[in-house]
Amino acid sequence: MTLLRFDITARDSVTAARAGVFHTAHGPIKTPVFMPVGTRATVKGVTTPQLREIGAQVLLANAYHLFLRPGSDVVALNGGLHGFMNWDHAILTDSGGFQIFSLADTLKLSEDGVEFRSIIDGAKHFWTPEENMRIQQELGADIAMVLDQCPPYPAEEGVVAEAVQRSAKWAARCKAAHTREDQALFGIVQGGVYPHLRAESVERTVALDFQGYGVGGYSVGEPHELMLESLAPVAALLPRDRPRYLMGVGNPTTMLQAIALGIDMFDCVLPTRTARTGTAFSSTGRMNLKNAKYTRDTGPLDPACPCPTCTGYTRSYLRHLVTMKEMLGATLISVHNLHFLFELARQARLAIEADTYAAFLAAWMNGPGADDY
Repeated sequence: MTLLRFDITARDSVTAARAGVFHTAHGPIKTPVFMPVGTRATVKGVTTPQLREIGAQVLLANAYHLFLRPGSDVVALNGGLHGFMNWDHAILTDSGGFQIFSLADTLKLSEDGVEFRSIIDGAKHFWTPEENMRIQQELGADIAMVLDQCPPYPAEEGVVAEAVQRSAKWAARCKAAHTREDQALFGIVQGGVYPHLRAESVERTVALDFQGYGVGGYSVGEPHELMLESLAPVAALLPRDRPRYLMGVGNPTTMLQAIALGIDMFDCVLPTRTARTGTAFSSTGRMNLKNAKYTRDTGPLDPACPCPTCTGYTRSYLRHLVTMKEMLGATLISVHNLHFLFELARQARLAIEADTYAAFLAAWMNGPGADDY
């Protein structure tokens, strides 16, 4: 079987939702899929055996953070990210572009690349697209992302236009520098909320013929409805035979709406970050386990959920862990929140295969939890 192939297995007849399989060297990824974020080669508070148990298909790590510490050479010494993390399924590495450009006061930008200071010790570093590819190939993930410029929101049209131009040039250099045949390289579409700049970015990125396409520059402060409005034409313009990845989005309602537009892949720190504050996802909305009403509640976290947290622990116990700031509380709620998004993506896939996705989405949007996310 040819590696790095995307097979579409089902399409919804009412929406643009589709189900598929992306084949990698470390196994297939069934889409739609949510990818847990393991920025520093760890999904915070959750072990890889736990991730396997609850059905994670692919993890995400970040080239910027791993470059700074421990170094991509150290990761390679441990057998690449798979050996380093003890994870035998697929891994995606983000280029780190978003992290660099979020530190705008410390960087110097040129056509050649970007100079930035380490968040660890302040040391100066200079990344070219070629150097970024070298790092990601050394990390050894199954999917790598090109180095791009992610503009903030709000940003003037001229600033976003310049980012689109630079990202397209860097994408071409990434493509030329990338040589690892067992690693897919995804391009990234930028353009902010300007439709013509998004269209230009799609055209220039697709012309380079990547194995998949990320849609970046969202979840940076723009209104939710504006994001969806500008995302719809982007998804429609992207190749039908390649996976489409909406970067940095893990809100359940947004995920389902984006799937209806033809998006296949998602990632976000939301499920684990909210877990560390004592907040759990559920089909009836978010649950704040710091709330005193759970003190004597001996029911499961979510009665409809079969995850290890819901089948093994009570709301009362979880509230106790949260209020006492025990690390186990964050772990157990993280396990549940991740399972919740995995299951949501699985149910979406089943609805697409049954050609009932429009009804599935409508039921969620009219349900008790949609407005809480």
